[in-house]
Amino acid sequence: MRFQILGPTNALGGDGEPVALGGPRVRALLTLLALHAGRVVSAEQLVDGMYGPRPPEGVANALQSQVSRLRRALGRDLVEFHPAGYRLVADPQDVDARRFEMLAQAGRQALAGGDPGQAATLLREALELWRGAPLADAPHAEAAATALAELQLTATEDRLQADLDLGRHRELVAELSQLAAAHPLRERLRAQLMRALYGSGRQAEALTVYDEARKLLDDELGVEPGAELAAAHLAVLRADPALGTPLPAGAPAARRSPRQGVRAQLTSFVGRAGELDQLGERLRASRLVTLIGPGGAGKTRLATEAAERATGDVCFVPLAPVTDGADVARAVLAALDIRDATLHHSGRPVVDPGTRLLTALADRSLLLVLDNCEHLVAATAELADLLLAACPGLRVLVTGREALGITGESILPVSPLRLPPPDADDPLDYPAVQLFADRAAAVRHGFTVDADNAAQVVRICRALDGLPLGIELAAARLRTLSVSDIAARLDDRFRLLARGSRTALPRHQTLRAVVAWSWDLLDESEQRLARRLSVFVGGARPEAAERVCGLPEEVLFSLAEKSLVEYVDGRYRMLETIKAYCAERLAEAGEVAELRDAHADYYLDLVVKADPLLRTREQLEWLARLDEESDDLSAAARWATESRRLELGLRLLAYSACYWWMRGHRVTSASLATELLAALGATRFEGLEEEFAMCVLITAWTGRIDDQVRERLAEVRELLPVTYLPVRVEFLMMLLSMLTGPPSNFEETYGALMTLASALPPWPRALSYSGAAFVLQVMGRVDEAVAQFELSRAAFKAIGERWGTALVLSGLGSLNQEQGDYTAAYALADEAVALARELDANTEIAENLCRRGDALFGLADTAGAQAEYVLAAELSRRNGSVEILAWAHCGMGVVALSRGDLDEARSLLTRARDECPDDWYSTREIRVRIDAALAELSRTVSGR
Repeated sequence: MRFQILGPTNALGGDGEPVALGGPRVRALLTLLALHAGRVVSAEQLVDGMYGPRPPEGVANALQSQVSRLRRALGRDLVEFHPAGYRLVADPQDVDARRFEMLAQAGRQALAGGDPGQAATLLREALELWRGAPLADAPHAEAAATALAELQLTATEDRLQADLDLGRHRELVAELSQLAAAHPLRERLRAQLMRALYGSGRQAEALTVYDEARKLLDDELGVEPGAELAAAHLAVLRADPALGTPLPAGAPAARRSPRQGVRAQLTSFVGRAGELDQLGERLRASRLVTLIGPGGAGKTRLATEAAERATGDVCFVPLAPVTDGADVARAVLAALDIRDATLHHSGRPVVDPGTRLLTALADRSLLLVLDNCEHLVAATAELADLLLAACPGLRVLVTGREALGITGESILPVSPLRLPPPDADDPLDYPAVQLFADRAAAVRHGFTVDADNAAQVVRICRALDGLPLGIELAAARLRTLSVSDIAARLDDRFRLLARGSRTALPRHQTLRAVVAWSWDLLDESEQRLARRLSVFVGGARPEAAERVCGLPEEVLFSLAEKSLVEYVDGRYRMLETIKAYCAERLAEAGEVAELRDAHADYYLDLVVKADPLLRTREQLEWLARLDEESDDLSAAARWATESRRLELGLRLLAYSACYWWMRGHRVTSASLATELLAALGATRFEGLEEEFAMCVLITAWTGRIDDQVRERLAEVRELLPVTYLPVRVEFLMMLLSMLTGPPSNFEETYGALMTLASALPPWPRALSYSGAAFVLQVMGRVDEAVAQFELSRAAFKAIGERWGTALVLSGLGSLNQEQGDYTAAYALADEAVALARELDANTEIAENLCRRGDALFGLADTAGAQAEYVLAAELSRRNGSVEILAWAHCGMGVVALSRGDLDEARSLLTRARDECPDDWYSTREIRVRIDAALAELSRTVSGR
């Protein structure tokens, strides 16, 4: 668990989600304990920090109460009692304030050790931890908050010093001016501002800063400037070289040495500050650095910015116009402005270009940038190897689709710009959106990304994979189209983004051209695999690509080397823009149906293999495996319906059902099943009764049950009894009783389950015990139900099945709840939440959060209960789990009723009643609870 106190106090669980903490006193307590994480904090310190110098009477009991609430929120093991006080059991590095101090100290040491690049990186990481005023939830801890604020300002000064040492004078003037105005008596900031102004060619303004500071210090404090500020003043007067060479006003800040071939840029540099710093570090550590990445990713712009920032001489060589490898050396000579030597009488140069370059660069210190070499890789590699071996002062920066593949090469991939997730609070925090906003404002005056258009802008940037070229082309269309028009037309992206800069290289003028250039560099087998890979939605593992596409995996590795696919977490993925182009080529080749069939067959084999393993101790591994394949699994099922391969579709859905249920993919899977059933009509396949039943049940599990679904469910009831034992689709056993209604005779059902249990395989046997327990619970035979639940619990644990164990814990918790043992019910629900979180099973997490809320309400902790219901509602809303959403809203309504907020209670309980499915046996308990709460509400209103 991690703790944030540099701003509003948060506790983040292992999944990164905030933990519900409760009221302000609990938050203040956590703030104070986190400030001293791992150490005992006395009760007196905590009382002073929570209540101030004049605490109310009975504060000792109040403190113990707040500690109890905090332990319930975090877990009892995380807050320890000691005779001397209390201790938060946490590594100091898990508290942002402590991590900030460690990073700031490391940055300060790197700065003192002469490594400004490392210092800047560490200090930026430290400062990014701040989210607002420190210790904001502990208002009486003023001294500690002031100390942290002082450390923040000192770290900011250290970071500015590191950036100045890296030559970023012009970039820092505005920031330093603001800081100096906010802290007018801070002499170090004044000295840094003087240095930044001087390095930007603004010596007179630098001296004015000193004069203003000297006057202010005299007027306010009656003192003279200190040693640091006085030294900066003297250095500016003497033009001390240690300050950096002053530039003429208006000159580019980096132009301190010859920049041959480097073009001044007409647009701002957006979103690559981190990569630029990393590239600078690579160039200091390595003599050959290669930027690789897909077309349009911004490699050339990044290399240009690095060249502008570099110290020493730079030569920028554009290789795009060069068509013959033999001319690479001549292109470098031309960029260096070295004219051809006198010709021999035969017409050939007296000395070959490579030898002339060796002579020219032998004793020279130079950064040589070879840009866009992907079509000349072999010749560029040969020349770079030759020059680096003979010219010790030479460094080479290369850009291209693939690496040169020579000794000593440092490869730096240039990825698309970082994209905001769908739920981002502020999309403008992400470079892709920043670039769109910047370029859009240039073509449409006054354009900003705001609440009205943010979702459409994010959609555009995501559809274009964060590729800078695509984003710039899309932003340029704002001259004639609205943001929503652009977003709506991205399905035909190549036609939409067909106008770029007239002065750009031809292959950078349209989106299609930039991808076509990469395509044309592939050989025949690479083109064949690239177009066939477009059938995969979420990328592919090598074995999947080889089987579906019919080409050896070595071709896949070659595509990765040429930046047509990227390797991420064991999978090879295509950017959507490249995939769209390759899909066009697949259609042209007439291979769509053949490849989609092969794709669907592969995923059927995968889920048939995975399904039984999902209910063993290997389930975490196989859930994660299917998570990788989830989008492709859905695509395969959809293709089976579209292509009328209905038997394949039934089997795909049936063997995917357990995965979809455990992961809470209710809405997507129900949509797929509904489409398949519509295509089936009255058609039935002999021998696929279980698969048909599972398809019907999947359509029902979102709770949106219309007349057609009711008819299908009735058909399943006739086809398969509640006690039917599946032969092929094991998970059907669980869903059949849950979604088709109660058994007609509980005694007979219980007896049948007990008779069958001993002969069943491990997982169905464990499930049959829990099924018997649920039947006994309905029959009121509590002790027997507990015994069956315990049998089931032991059986599930024996096979390592967490999901089934969580199911049993829920049943046991429900029994304890009915018996009024809320403490035991909470403990069981808490254990079930932990198991569900291991599984990342959001529906089960939400269900057991509701159970924890019920237990807390029974324990009179209405605030805690409310927090649990709110979290459960959010999770179930995302998953489409309407029955759990109804439960959460019912719980929130009961809490509102207990507070006397009748209007809020009526609204929540009515919503819960509307959400709760009427046709499910499994929701009977929720419906009863909702009806009871509404009845209590009516009685309360009538009694007023």
